[in-house]
Amino acid sequence: MIEPTLLDAFPILHDLDPDAVRRLTAEAQPVAAPAGSILARPGEALPHFVLLTRGTVKVRGLSQGGREIVLYRVTPGETCVLSAAALLGDLALGAELVAETDIAGFALPQALFNRLTAESTAFRKLIFATLATRLSDIVALLEDVAFRRIDARLAAYLLGKGTGSQALTHQEIAAELGTAREVVSRQLKEFERRGWVRLARGEVEIRDRDALSQLDAQG
Repeated sequence: MIEPTLLDAFPILHDLDPDAVRRLTAEAQPVAAPAGSILARPGEALPHFVLLTRGTVKVRGLSQGGREIVLYRVTPGETCVLSAAALLGDLALGAELVAETDIAGFALPQALFNRLTAESTAFRKLIFATLATRLSDIVALLEDVAFRRIDARLAAYLLGKGTGSQALTHQEIAAELGTAREVVSRQLKEFERRGWVRLARGEVEIRDRDALSQLDAQG
């Protein structure tokens, strides 16, 4: 039988035909990694496709100059569309995959992944279930980066983190926004000067949500 944790995370696997179940049971291997692990780097050929059953994987783009931008996150029940595209097209991966938390899952060898995708309707539905959402998210992110001012984007990001003090480094924020840490630091200091936030080491406290909301709306 398929591992129960795999079925819990991906209920659609109940619809696999018996032959697909046998192959998946025989060939899928359990994998795990601690938070912070680099799971795959840009330009690498992926040897397998992972179905995540626990934790969160961050998918980020990297520039040659070392800047990064978070493209999306993968949680249990979702699939990584860039990984799927790399395997289906026999291409190198175009992003970096990082374990944001401790993770666990099952690795499908490329040959098994390709065969299941070609022959199993249920497996294809699983792989492409998040495709439209992911593409929409990436397009929205690109539009944000290209057309919105950084101060408005920073305000929106902070508002999305909730109220009160948040454990955030300037580098983490820069990665989420796709800009340089120095740009974020300069803008946060301006927010602090205006009384909108309070800064401490590794921490940002929101003090004026209304002002940040107005800036977000203007940007």
